[in-house]
Amino acid sequence: MAARNKTEVTEFVLLGLSSWPEMQPVIFGIVLPMYLVAVMGNALLMTAALSDPKLQTPMYFLLSQLSFIDISLTTITVPQMLVHTLSVNRTISFNCCMLQLFFFMAVGSMEGHLLAAMAYDRYVAICDPLRYSAIISHRLCLRITLTSWVIVSLNSLLYSVLVTHLTFCGNQVTHFFCDITPLLKLSCTRPVVSELLIFTEGVAVVVSPFFILGSYARIGVAITHMHSVAALRKALSTCSSHILVVLLLYGSVICVYLRPSSSYDLDQERQVAIFYTVVTPMLNPLIYSLRNQEVKGALRRLFRKLCISSNFQPGSQANGEWQHSS
Repeated sequence: MAARNKTEVTEFVLLGLSSWPEMQPVIFGIVLPMYLVAVMGNALLMTAALSDPKLQTPMYFLLSQLSFIDISLTTITVPQMLVHTLSVNRTISFNCCMLQLFFFMAVGSMEGHLLAAMAYDRYVAICDPLRYSAIISHRLCLRITLTSWVIVSLNSLLYSVLVTHLTFCGNQVTHFFCDITPLLKLSCTRPVVSELLIFTEGVAVVVSPFFILGSYARIGVAITHMHSVAALRKALSTCSSHILVVLLLYGSVICVYLRPSSSYDLDQERQVAIFYTVVTPMLNPLIYSLRNQEVKGALRRLFRKLCISSNFQPGSQANGEWQHSS
């Protein structure tokens, strides 16, 4: 019976953010602008961090990678949800569901690794500023990024393969994308196995926060020994944006992945999911740019270049050159 159920599930039905038909246009009208703001904001921040000569530092390289992760995370989940809100057919094939699960878990875990690397960058900058250039380099950041991608890809591949071997008793997923928790709720496999899978993934997710906490504990000790008010303000200003982003991300993730199944609420999980897949990627560029003069300056220069290039007319340049030659 279990084997027959497993072979019969060739596609899943994503029930979406709400089952009420009258709410679908409202959801579309709210989520679409937020998605566009998230993508454009992170794209601008990533472009400025990679192209502006004054932002060619390891910290801004990591920030550009974080913007890329935010674009990827929201694009993996939101466009499909927007299509389904205005469509009667909300099915997704089994293979596409597993593929979405793999990319979502990999990109989501990668964001934690990047935030941990950024915390270490801030720790060295505050606690050992004289040796910062010797310790933190573009080459080190590139190695951390590539190594993290390998780790999260292997971890996500493992979980995706394990999920494909589960036995499913139904195909209606109470979510707007293929996440591991609602998929395990459909599984007929023994509850102990499902609980072990999701708890192990939760532990993997919170490894990075413990590293971040360790870095900030050392930063806190260093701050207590600072006698200069200016140095104290600079240290707090340097860390405030990063701390806020960490709290936004892990406050929602821990609520989803570190709870027993007895306390699992489908509606609450979907609400939290829309927060870390749409709201957090939308807020991150604002958090990192509003209080950062270097980023604001880079964005102004980027806008100036875009305006100049849009106003540039090849015909007018040719006419100017012809008049000059005559």
